[in-house]
Amino acid sequence: METEVQRKIIHVDMDAFYASVEQRDDPALRGKPLAVGGSRQRGVVAAASYEARQFGVHSAMASSIAIRKCPDLIFVKPRFEVYKAVSAQIRAVFARHTDLIEPLSLDEAYLDVTAGSHNGLSATRIAQTIKEQIKEATGLTASAGVSYNKFLAKLASDYKKPDGLYVIKPTQGPAFVEGLKVGQFHGVGRVTAARMNQLGIFTGLDLRQQSEPFLTRHFGKVGHHYYSIARAIDNRPVTPNRIRKSVGSENTFERDLTELSELTEGLNPLINDVWGYCERTGVRGRTVNLKVKYDDFQQITRSKTTLQVVPTKIVLAHMATELLCALLPTEKGIRLLGVSLSSLQTGDAVDGGQLRLDF
Repeated sequence: METEVQRKIIHVDMDAFYASVEQRDDPALRGKPLAVGGSRQRGVVAAASYEARQFGVHSAMASSIAIRKCPDLIFVKPRFEVYKAVSAQIRAVFARHTDLIEPLSLDEAYLDVTAGSHNGLSATRIAQTIKEQIKEATGLTASAGVSYNKFLAKLASDYKKPDGLYVIKPTQGPAFVEGLKVGQFHGVGRVTAARMNQLGIFTGLDLRQQSEPFLTRHFGKVGHHYYSIARAIDNRPVTPNRIRKSVGSENTFERDLTELSELTEGLNPLINDVWGYCERTGVRGRTVNLKVKYDDFQQITRSKTTLQVVPTKIVLAHMATELLCALLPTEKGIRLLGVSLSSLQTGDAVDGGQLRLDF
């Protein structure tokens, strides 16, 4: 009987990536609290340096709140083309060690190095080498987690940040998970963690004590996943060239908007962003999604799905505007709009016929 090979998974996560790139390129910013994003009253922090994080500043925080927490906070406009170029350097380092690379974003990825570890190098040594090569190529530090599945590797990379390397061995997995708060689990957000707390589930050990039927009854299909990860089980493969589920763009306005003409003007750059990605990649989608956040921070989404892919920017704009018009007139001001395409297809799959405008 053939013995199953123990997988060796590495999760690499760059340390405060956007902010670290800015501090690398401008020595005057080093050692200072820095936020990448909009400094205006209604802006949002895209990334924060570790110096800023000490004051409680974090990504997705409103700029106005970030400044209250850290009055000396320095704002820098994002330079996404630079971040993409640095990300390509990092991916090139990964490719020296394995073909099984699953990027999650510009600054993190899973790597399956099971085959490489058979060549005399341990997964831990490979991870250390990757960290050293990233530092040499970019001048930036990365944290890495090593384990036998993706869930634990992700937990491990977070455990010793920044510039960390942590290993969770097969004999350590269940004990490591049981001591964590459920809010520390990757994939368990704030709302889900609060629901678990209401059910008396506060730690990995508490989660492991629940039956699978109980978890699926309260959390649906994802309850099966929670049942497994509470036991340090995660059989998901590292999937190279993972297809994006959606592509989108959003913007918070300088002031709340209510008029159709102003809102339509606000939609145009978002549509240009989304369609620009489609043009560059050849990706098309069948579902147009509109995201709206009102002045009281209520957030809603509306969507429309077609039989064929959206073929042109004009059709995308028509569909997004139609979704917006269905919400007007509005007594509440709109502070944010977002547009995205989902049900994505690539290659020959997009040649499914033309979409009529009179739907």
